[in-house]
Amino acid sequence: MKKILAFSFAVIGWFAIVMQYVVMVENRVIPLGEATIRFFSFFTILTNLLVAVYFSFELFQAKHPGAYTRRPGALTALTVYITIVGLGYQILLRHLWSPTGLQWFVDELLHSVIPVLVILYWYRYELKAGVHFRQIGIWLLYPFTYLIYVLLRGSQSGFYPYPFINVTDLGLAQVLINSFLFALVFVLVAAVFIGLGRKIGR
Repeated sequence: MKKILAFSFAVIGWFAIVMQYVVMVENRVIPLGEATIRFFSFFTILTNLLVAVYFSFELFQAKHPGAYTRRPGALTALTVYITIVGLGYQILLRHLWSPTGLQWFVDELLHSVIPVLVILYWYRYELKAGVHFRQIGIWLLYPFTYLIYVLLRGSQSGFYPYPFINVTDLGLAQVLINSFLFALVFVLVAAVFIGLGRKIGR
């Protein structure tokens, strides 16, 4: 069952990413190179890419219990990341646009369906007893590195993938405040998953 789920989730993840890229290419008004860079500047895309890679490794390393995907905390970290993607979209971004057709379908996969699937997989297969609160600091490296990247590139290109980190519109001080608040939310969500996992594990 685990292998079937890993295969299914990997297929869904890769399909959503590829189709989102295809839709972006078809609707772009900027050169392909710049559009591609912007595509991979979205936390949503990068995190769903991590999901697709994770389940691909999970599928092909099924006979290797020592693989990285089997280490306690790896799946929890991924679940926290994709949960932030889902929550952030539902609360802050959904009202900003109304996609239709294929764009709507792919959008729902990336922001709604895949987060729920990963959470269910975490519930069933994470080695919850081996996950510790001290791991949260390491998990923060990914969103922190992402923030540094988008701010540096945004200062050169003027493109910021999300309105709450748009330095041009909000100013650097407000963006840093917003980023700090997001970090707090990240820590809270991570702590909830760890605490919940320990209770489920018992």
